[in-house]
Amino acid sequence: MKIAIVGAGFTGLSAAFELLNKKNEVFIFEKDNQPGGLAIGFKPLQTKDEKEWNWSLEKHYHHWFSNDDKVINLAQKIGYGIIKKRPKTSIYSEGKIYQLDSPMHVLAFPKLPFIDKARMAAVLGFLKFNPLWKPLEKLNAENFLLKTMGKNAYKKIWDPQLKNKFGEFSKDISLAWFWARIKKRTPDLVYPSGGFLEFADFLVRECEKKGAKFFFNTEVEEIKSAKQVSVKYKMINGKSSIINFDAVIVTLPSIFFTKIAPDLPQKYVNKLLKLKGLGAINLVLRLKEQFLKDGTYWLSICDTKSPIMAIVEHTNFMDKKNYNNEHLVYLGNYLPFDHRYMKMEKDELLKIYDPFLKKIKPDYEDSVISSELFKVPFAQPIIPVNYSKIVPPFETPLPNVYLANIQQVYPWDRGTNYAVELGQKVAKLVTSNE
Repeated sequence: MKIAIVGAGFTGLSAAFELLNKKNEVFIFEKDNQPGGLAIGFKPLQTKDEKEWNWSLEKHYHHWFSNDDKVINLAQKIGYGIIKKRPKTSIYSEGKIYQLDSPMHVLAFPKLPFIDKARMAAVLGFLKFNPLWKPLEKLNAENFLLKTMGKNAYKKIWDPQLKNKFGEFSKDISLAWFWARIKKRTPDLVYPSGGFLEFADFLVRECEKKGAKFFFNTEVEEIKSAKQVSVKYKMINGKSSIINFDAVIVTLPSIFFTKIAPDLPQKYVNKLLKLKGLGAINLVLRLKEQFLKDGTYWLSICDTKSPIMAIVEHTNFMDKKNYNNEHLVYLGNYLPFDHRYMKMEKDELLKIYDPFLKKIKPDYEDSVISSELFKVPFAQPIIPVNYSKIVPPFETPLPNVYLANIQQVYPWDRGTNYAVELGQKVAKLVTSNE
């Protein structure tokens, strides 16, 4: 079969790899100049006094859990090196940082009485070891956690995290989403040697060895389905062309799919547009000194007045020597695409973040080398109760046109492991329909 894939994120790359292994002819179209999708990486422009980084860094923080078998197996299959470590995970609560990444640390947390900590540990244990998510999707996360953990634990730790992550949607989230976050979490984390961009580039080369044709800096403008599926695309030089295919896999967010497929029935379009999601914005600080001095890698902010959802010090996970001995810190948020932060430049945003950052490290400004700002309009699906009833299938109303994106990763949360699994599943479906 002659198959087109729209998008060279990890869903598109893994789908391509699977299809090529079955001797299909595969074309991959990517608007960006690099592969990786939401896990795309960068290296900063260097001044004459700076050395180039040995590794790239993701524009939006990424790692794998040690049980992310789909992506880890793919890395092993193509002979790509991975690194496993156990970094420190903490929360910021009432002006202090507390490690909270094990049952022992939960029971030692000083801001709750023992009975509340015991209840919280019991609930987390139930979710961790319960294999059944389906009954949980009918339940609202906030209601369940309030009733089972109690008001103290929920309001102190979980309510501010849900509000900081989901904003106005925090009260709509299904317990199945919360279950997945607890169920999958492992103390050991895994990272591809060199960064996700190098891993994606390596996978591109493996696909090219098998005959894949990649079109970077190329935007798909229109998809139409008749006896064959035609793909109209525009290259960086402005030239447009059309190629016919036996099948097309679209890995873009649903809203972008509706814009390039004008023949989709309105009823189907309306269903896709009802699916909600948030964008991501990350301000990356390049520092001369460590920001989180206690060695915390991931700091969840349990303060609804904070302008930042999470602080992730990447170099408390991966060695700073890979980045010219710089300390790299993500200041992350999930926000609606029209939020005022999404319209700001990096200096404007840092002014807003600055008072909160100084609560943690008053003199951080003295070690700032520079900063980088990255935004994407869609990164986090909103998962309400009974989400399984509204998840779109891979097959679309257009014959031989398939949709595979992070809104179909369920009950699990978005991430490259599930992007890879999604690609493998849709590739299998496409070839089974030959």
